[in-house]
Amino acid sequence: MEEKIKLTQFSRGAGCGCKISPIILQEILKTTSINTIDPLLLVGNGSNDDAAVYDIGDGKAIISTTDFFMPIVDDAFDFGRIASANAISDIYAMGGKPMMAIAVLGWPIEKLSATMAQKVLEGSRFICNQAGITLAGGHSIDCIEPFFGLSVTGIINKNKIKKNNTARNGDFLFMTKPIGLGILSTAEKRGEINAERQTTMISLMTQLNSIGEQLANIEGLTAMTDVTGFGLLGHAIEMAEGANLSLELYYSSVPVVDGAIEYLSKRIVPDATYRNWNSYSAKTSFEKGVNVMEAFNLLPDPQTNGGLLFSVNEHSLNEVKKLLSSNGYELFTEPIGRFVAQKEKTIEVKN
Repeated sequence: MEEKIKLTQFSRGAGCGCKISPIILQEILKTTSINTIDPLLLVGNGSNDDAAVYDIGDGKAIISTTDFFMPIVDDAFDFGRIASANAISDIYAMGGKPMMAIAVLGWPIEKLSATMAQKVLEGSRFICNQAGITLAGGHSIDCIEPFFGLSVTGIINKNKIKKNNTARNGDFLFMTKPIGLGILSTAEKRGEINAERQTTMISLMTQLNSIGEQLANIEGLTAMTDVTGFGLLGHAIEMAEGANLSLELYYSSVPVVDGAIEYLSKRIVPDATYRNWNSYSAKTSFEKGVNVMEAFNLLPDPQTNGGLLFSVNEHSLNEVKKLLSSNGYELFTEPIGRFVAQKEKTIEVKN
């Protein structure tokens, strides 16, 4: 009987789609408190970056992050793998190397067995092993809805830190995974997904973004983040606004996972897509000829462990393309946009 239990039936949200909306999050983070200024804190909550970074001397810095969410798939082992790969991605998005992880588990013991929770942790250990780190401990609580994630510590050379708000005018924008994972995960929750597309979805969600550690060695790579719950649109806006720039997004060059367009035709769209669009629509314009309805559903689509999103100056294009090609990213060697001087709209979606 236990194998027939669908984890997603216990979660209102799914994966990074659980995120609080950007507008509400801004309200939550408002404060009148005076923060202690620590000169060793290189990256903190003064920006919307992926992790905190702390100077430990000798040219080294520690990266610290945490991420957790409710089930996005029904299989407990896969849930553990996806949640763990997603949390570790924040280290890679800063250009760092993960060192160790601590588990964060919430589990409704009266509804779901301890055996299923054990499978979640086994999935997490599997991914941690792939990343070359140890799941070194954790904390758990008995709660109404299941959730799981990691607190991850990483390390980096100070001169290789990649923030999300340091793109420059004229830089090109790249990404390393297709969008549309939120649509596929919603199709699974509704029982509409087929086996082939489910396999593709899980493969992408469990794929480590370890290429970020290598990309950080390229000096001309000016900024980096990963695409998660706010969708490509939201994270691109964070990059552009953080750098006081605008972005021309080449819609026809944005990679889309197989099956996403088909499911859109069936009106299979995550609720978080509309939440994201409501937060970002006023900052977005569309060039004539763009399929606005399709773009409206794809660009704000919440991703779980989506790809890296990074800016590159024109002098480093060949170096970046060579690195991507030699690491299995041949389909992602063309830019999807370019940063330009600040305009009225933050994002202009072009054909």
